[in-house]
Amino acid sequence: MDALTELAVLEAADAFIGRHIGPSDADIAAMLRIVGAASLDDVAAKTVPESIRSNQSLQLPPPVDEAGVLAELRGLADRNVVKKSLIGMGYHGTVTPPVILRNVLENPGWYTAYTPYQAEIAQGRLEALLNFQTMICELTGMEIANASLLDEATAAAEAMAMAHGIGKSDTIAVASDVHPQTRAVLATRAKPIGVTIVDFSPGDIAAIDAAKPFAVLLQYPGSTGEVRDLSAEIAAAHAHAALAIVAADLLSLALLKPPGEMGADAVVGSAQRFGVPMGFGGPHAGFFGTRDAFKRHMPGRLVGVSLDADGAPAMRLALQTREQHIRREKATSNICTNQALIALMATVFMSTYGKRGLRELAEQNLAKAHYLANGLPLRFSSPFFNEFVVRVGDPEAVNQKLLAEKVIGG
Repeated sequence: MDALTELAVLEAADAFIGRHIGPSDADIAAMLRIVGAASLDDVAAKTVPESIRSNQSLQLPPPVDEAGVLAELRGLADRNVVKKSLIGMGYHGTVTPPVILRNVLENPGWYTAYTPYQAEIAQGRLEALLNFQTMICELTGMEIANASLLDEATAAAEAMAMAHGIGKSDTIAVASDVHPQTRAVLATRAKPIGVTIVDFSPGDIAAIDAAKPFAVLLQYPGSTGEVRDLSAEIAAAHAHAALAIVAADLLSLALLKPPGEMGADAVVGSAQRFGVPMGFGGPHAGFFGTRDAFKRHMPGRLVGVSLDADGAPAMRLALQTREQHIRREKATSNICTNQALIALMATVFMSTYGKRGLRELAEQNLAKAHYLANGLPLRFSSPFFNEFVVRVGDPEAVNQKLLAEKVIGG
């Protein structure tokens, strides 16, 4: 290495250190002078209340190298007991194909900084997210979809907020077979915006008429697994100029009639079933599809197809005036990096299986559930997709037997 090259390397290293190793002594002195403090301890004394300050040193263990940390983490992981979950209610065990596990979930190229605003260096991600939107539209029967939200419950809350902004009342009617976690999040999000939740039994049109809501929220299939036609309830909502929101199981839509064909105005849910591990409850990419008429009210990022400077097709984020970096408190959207990764995983899963493969997966789920149901001394009067509820005399005893077989019951 010649002298000039060596000098350039050293200067580059100094520049890197200067950018990443915090302020220099001169920087600290300049900042202290501006804020009128004698030292960093003086800054802390003036800004942190004495009641929460501690003068004792932290009782930390000795430092450990990377190999030691990995060994400790493996030891903790080995204490886990892996069980099969039968909880249901929107959470389902899934198989992540090894090719997706290695090349997407474990690939830093996907899970490091996501830069949608720099479309020129994010075309691959944006194209994958556009595929996610297309997948949601085709399965739900909606005209437009965003590129993922947090999970099913918060997606339903976003749909409620959208409908409330469009509607003329402060009441939302929620079917009693909506997942309990969704109902709980709705209650939390409804209170600060002055929305009243009215519960009604599935199929109770009179209750919808009495509520005169701005929206109706339905579950498809219901939290008990029951599959029913939602057309009458959707029509009842429309009779009061209310929006019909359907929280749907994405895999079931490979077999069942799409909510959009029943007249739904918005369809929400979770893409967790498409190759995403349950991960102790999240994160799972929530999906949100709606009608084109509501696109400017829809939350979340939206990828569109445009033309670049040379006239070639290019992906970019559309309707960016909804974003927080532009409209602040009026925004309807905020980019969430980890949800982009999960949406990408679901998209690659869908692409791996294809339309026929997804249908076969749905048929397998349906067949296995009915095989189990047919082996029980029960009769099921209502159709179901891949889960059903069995009421037993001693649930605790049944749960203990399931745990012994490494199964978690509902």
